[in-house]
Amino acid sequence: MTGPAGADADDGFDSVAPLVAEHADLERQLADPELHADAGRAKKVGRRYAELGQIVGAWDTYRQRRDDLAAARELAAEDEAFAAEIPDLELAETTASDRLRSLLIPRDPDDGRDVILEIKAGEGGEESALFAADLLRMYLHYAESKRWKTELLERTESDLGGYKDVQLALKGSSTDPAEGVWAHLKYEGGVHRVQRVPKTEAQGRIHTSAVGVLVFPEVDEPEEVVIEANDLKIDVFRSSGPGGQSVNTTDSAVRITHLPTGIVVSMQNEKSQLQNREAGMRVLRARILAAQQEAADAEASAARRSQVRTVDRSERIRTYNYPENRISDHRTGYKAYNLDQVLDGALEPIVRSAIEADEAARLRALGE
Repeated sequence: MTGPAGADADDGFDSVAPLVAEHADLERQLADPELHADAGRAKKVGRRYAELGQIVGAWDTYRQRRDDLAAARELAAEDEAFAAEIPDLELAETTASDRLRSLLIPRDPDDGRDVILEIKAGEGGEESALFAADLLRMYLHYAESKRWKTELLERTESDLGGYKDVQLALKGSSTDPAEGVWAHLKYEGGVHRVQRVPKTEAQGRIHTSAVGVLVFPEVDEPEEVVIEANDLKIDVFRSSGPGGQSVNTTDSAVRITHLPTGIVVSMQNEKSQLQNREAGMRVLRARILAAQQEAADAEASAARRSQVRTVDRSERIRTYNYPENRISDHRTGYKAYNLDQVLDGALEPIVRSAIEADEAARLRALGE
């Protein structure tokens, strides 16, 4: 028999009781039709409810395993036949306890958010731009495997069909923060180095190029980031394609400068100035949110600050070696010889290695 849903003091899980109570309160809120009139707030409540649901489920499982073990020990005192069950029940209780402890470690509050991902060509000229296009394809295929929705907000093409700069929005559907887009893609920020023979290389020599990837959690609601109209400088101009040639006869492209922070966003992907402005504001809010979070909590934003704004081959997180078909992540030590599959979207093992390394670091920090 399990007791009340709250944690017992001698379990060492005192922090569970308020979380169980919060979960019950959120359940009541979700049953209220008025909540769903505000889509942004409903999304936040649903995300938190799903996160706490895992903890409540793990707590119930632990209590059941604990009580089963206690009952077996009590019966074994009267009948030795029950003693044989105790080792397996002890293991089950330990497993349930470890699972609960891992879930109680505070997670990144942005894990459930959608993401705006930017890919920027860096050192390597046209070859870097071509690899930026390869990375875009990789992320699009990975998103497809996760059933995320994607939206190409902006792209600046190079002369040979690559991309100098790409901005991609990725949207998930799960309310479980552990399955969130940010929870998976936040580790992609940094410099990605490629080693291969460029299409422009006549001698067949291997070149090294670099592409920068920046990842920002997207703002759930515009009100979440306050932007005053007087803080914006908005310029309009004509869209341009590779080589700078005009591809539009109207001033539909938009450049938005946030004067207090100096953040600049340019959009020209859409033919409508209004659409470009709306897309630009989405990116601007995401960048401002990331900047605010960095300033507010240096420890929690360590991953974001490590994302390299100036793309240099020396500051790399991952290497893509074409001659050896090898992919190497320099932060986790992950290495595999299936580069062709990774570039087709088989990114999950690499992402998982980063998630596991991060969780292990949080466990160590908790124990210190």
